[in-house]
Amino acid sequence: MPRAKITIKQRLQQYLAERGAAPIELDEWEALCQQLAPASPAYLRRLLRQAGVPLAPLVEGVRQESFESLERTLLALHEEYMKARDAADRQRQRQCRQLVIEAKDHARWALRRAKDDQQKRQRQEMIQWMLVWLENPEIFPQWLRLRKRQLARLAERLPTGDAEETKR
Repeated sequence: MPRAKITIKQRLQQYLAERGAAPIELDEWEALCQQLAPASPAYLRRLLRQAGVPLAPLVEGVRQESFESLERTLLALHEEYMKARDAADRQRQRQCRQLVIEAKDHARWALRRAKDDQQKRQRQEMIQWMLVWLENPEIFPQWLRLRKRQLARLAERLPTGDAEETKR
């Protein structure tokens, strides 16, 4: 009787059971993608997040399900970018930028598919954050602090229903 085929998810679970709880760094991620091909990197990231496995910033990429996730991941990539700049590691800087570019492109796609004005405004704001990161990563944390303060002040001046849409 033929054995049941082991799924990508099962193979990943076996791998995780053997490796421990350390964050998955870029080298390990690349090896894991090769080992579990043809699974897409997006699918593997989703499985790893569902399993609660910590991911290094260059593995996690830019998360856009909330402004909090977007902020956390853009700031983590900012740190990686600055470390790479200080070490004169141009390849790592390019990797950071490429992740933000891909996320921006995805956000633009999501903007075109947004169903209502609130979703459109949120996507436009997220795109703005990523554009600022790409234009000048060095100032992004300071810009973000000021931008959040500006949005909070705007939310205070809006009527209650509109304020909920603007808060981030």
